[in-house]
Amino acid sequence: MTGEIKNLDGDKAVAAPADDGGGAAAGAGHGKKGGKNKLSLVPLIFLIFFEVAGGPYGAEPAVQSAGPLFALLGFLIFPFIWAIPESLVTAELSTAMPGNGGFVVWADRAFGPVSGSLMGTWKYVSGAINGAAFPALCADYLARVVPAVADGGARVATIVTFNVALSVLNYTGLSVVGWSAVALGVASLSPFVLMSGIALPKIRPHRWAATAGEKDWKLFFNTLFWNLNYWDSVSTMAGEVEDPGRTFPTALMSSVAMTSLGYLLPLMAATGAVDAPPEQWGNGFFADAAGTIAGDWLKYWIEVGAVLSSIGLYSATLSSAAFQLLGMADLGLLPRVFALRAPIFNTPWVSIVVTSLITLGMSFFSFNNIVAAANFLYSLGMLLEFATFVWLRIKRPEMSRPYRVPMRLPGIVVLCLVPSGFLVFVMAIAGWKVYAISAMFTAAGLGVYYLMKFCKARGFLKFGTVDGEGLMYERRQERGNVVV
Repeated sequence: MTGEIKNLDGDKAVAAPADDGGGAAAGAGHGKKGGKNKLSLVPLIFLIFFEVAGGPYGAEPAVQSAGPLFALLGFLIFPFIWAIPESLVTAELSTAMPGNGGFVVWADRAFGPVSGSLMGTWKYVSGAINGAAFPALCADYLARVVPAVADGGARVATIVTFNVALSVLNYTGLSVVGWSAVALGVASLSPFVLMSGIALPKIRPHRWAATAGEKDWKLFFNTLFWNLNYWDSVSTMAGEVEDPGRTFPTALMSSVAMTSLGYLLPLMAATGAVDAPPEQWGNGFFADAAGTIAGDWLKYWIEVGAVLSSIGLYSATLSSAAFQLLGMADLGLLPRVFALRAPIFNTPWVSIVVTSLITLGMSFFSFNNIVAAANFLYSLGMLLEFATFVWLRIKRPEMSRPYRVPMRLPGIVVLCLVPSGFLVFVMAIAGWKVYAISAMFTAAGLGVYYLMKFCKARGFLKFGTVDGEGLMYERRQERGNVVV
């Protein structure tokens, strides 16, 4: 059975096999076939790990803002109310629609192209801003060892070199990026494993019960949110994963366990073994704690690990963002040029270059309010994602789902309501500047959608997939059996 596929607003594309509700046609339109450069289980686990965390670096403000007790409780409980629900949603929808673009595809399928385009704007802006922080962070960590790169031309050169080198790495393919993530993950986590072991005889459990005298709950919750989100980012690369129906659920659950323990165990070791007040727990305090526990050698190792973690974080973020643009091009939401792949490595080289240039430009700015707006936009995207998940369960129960969250509809609603409540809380405590910046980005996203619609209608730009196999799936309207 075949159906006419129309992209964006009804223009006819090539005929492709009709989707029986799920994955049958989901992989079409994604470039060369075959297993070359496909992601297997272990690299996928570490890519997810770097999409989300990259190690316990950055968890220190949770102790600083509320004390060891609340920090430990937060990293113990928060994975259950946030990380696991988001991972379950990602596993089901990624295996049901295993094509590149991820959450953009899901929103488009549930609510139409405007929703898909908005989802793409919110998530891409959020990811690009987060990615822009890592080259600067790498330069900051290197400055501790090599003070000459702290400012001036040396700092600029460091940031540019970082960006270009990792862009080239991404160009060589996801398989290379994935196995590089494995090596970086082992290297950046190893000093914390050693620190936790050496700290065991020095731990005094009563220290875990300490709390901060003056608590900063906004910083506390933002720290938890910052360190445990973006589980769905890997969905944009679903078309590049070997046997996604089996690989995705296993990889996501393994990464949730690794990430959660990667925060909790070092926090227990450092807060239990080091007698330091919460006020001292600023960014980078893990290195000082390691020095106290084991000596300067471990302190320096953790500082080097922070640089390696920044490399892994940026590389994973760049991959996710680039394949998101490719997926949006396959849907007809962006021009066809974003779906172009390199002839040898089969990577979306135009999307990689564009994303690299955007993040490089942002790396030289100080943008605290924009970072807060990125979290706000990410929250909007997650609310739409949870709504998409529930809506597809109601409207498309027949959809093929190789992995299905083992819950009926009431359980699914509760699964999504709990993290949604937290998202609303995070959005409610944002300031007016964040609201204004987020509104501007949202308006810009709508502007891009209607600009693409105009360009397509006038024939100014080429849309559709590069390989001529049609879009990833058919858009259907609930009007009898009409396929549009």
